[in-house]
Amino acid sequence: MNLPIPTPAIVIDLAVVKRNIQRMAEYAKKHNLQLRPHTKTHKSHFFAMMQLVEGACGLTVAKVEEAQSMFKVWEDLLIGYPVVDSYRTQTAAWLAKQGNIRVTMDSLEFNGVYGLPLLNQMAQSIHSTIGVLVDVDVGYHRTGVQTPEDALELAKQIDASSNLRLDGIFCYYGHLSTYQPKKQKPHLKKVSEKLRDIISLWKEHGLEAKIVSGGSTPTAFQSHFIPELTEIRPGTYIFYDRNSISSGCCTIEDCAARIYTTVVSTSLPGKAVVDAGSKTLTSDRLIHNPDEAGYGLVVDYPEAKITRLTEEHGEIDIRKCSSIPKIGDRLYIIPNHICPCINLQNKVWVLRLSGKYDQIKIHARGMVI
Repeated sequence: MNLPIPTPAIVIDLAVVKRNIQRMAEYAKKHNLQLRPHTKTHKSHFFAMMQLVEGACGLTVAKVEEAQSMFKVWEDLLIGYPVVDSYRTQTAAWLAKQGNIRVTMDSLEFNGVYGLPLLNQMAQSIHSTIGVLVDVDVGYHRTGVQTPEDALELAKQIDASSNLRLDGIFCYYGHLSTYQPKKQKPHLKKVSEKLRDIISLWKEHGLEAKIVSGGSTPTAFQSHFIPELTEIRPGTYIFYDRNSISSGCCTIEDCAARIYTTVVSTSLPGKAVVDAGSKTLTSDRLIHNPDEAGYGLVVDYPEAKITRLTEEHGEIDIRKCSSIPKIGDRLYIIPNHICPCINLQNKVWVLRLSGKYDQIKIHARGMVI
């Protein structure tokens, strides 16, 4: 049945969202873990409140503009992106004067007053205190100190800063998303060993990691294999996506968010063109098998492959389909990566339990500073 919704649009099933949120909350409670979901996936006050109502201890945000937006919902935030320049440090300091703000830090060397010294200076000038987690590289090789000794040195500098509070350790093991859940345990054990070494070294020097924050959606339900963790930060789990299916952490029925799109052309043999291009689906490829998978899963035609995207056009190879779409047909596509898709929308459509469709604002859309 075609919905009376202009396309392309993102349509989200709230019953599935609620089920996903509750399942993660129950897991965290069972394993004595705090749940601090990452709002970069939904960027919406509406969905943040759903997570908080189900027991999230606070929220993780990517950057300070996102923090400013989510601060209107909850005043306990972790900013996961490095806060090193004047704008970000000042914004974090102002927010910390009004609530509980934590940031991550991995820099041992500072360019002038950038980084840790500037963060402390800003907090001092505003008379606020900012919590800091030491970012540790546990294998993803994006950010993070490299050794337990580096973690100790940075922790000492944080602890000695007048307006900073050493709260613990931050890590992200995104590299494990390429492993199916049943094969993650030995790799999670390596993460555990590195965290244990750091925690032990800190204790020897009178420092405590009250918070050990880690996690990702593909590894979320294996978090208990890292006993050092006190909280987890999954983001994509609220909606899931095709990468999540491919990673083995969900089924197609768990994917709450789908691109709703219209077939606008079938003039080329073996091809259907829809109105969802790179400005809707994004150009993100599937983590597993990127060359063969295309740019999303066409739910109505699983044998089809989205072969090329331009800004407003999505080209679908339908040669292997037993039936073919026609002009005006509406299709559902599960995107490879839902997070950037949400960030391209001002509003999304939600299917409520009553069966009614409403629009929900994406409050932090485009907030990337």
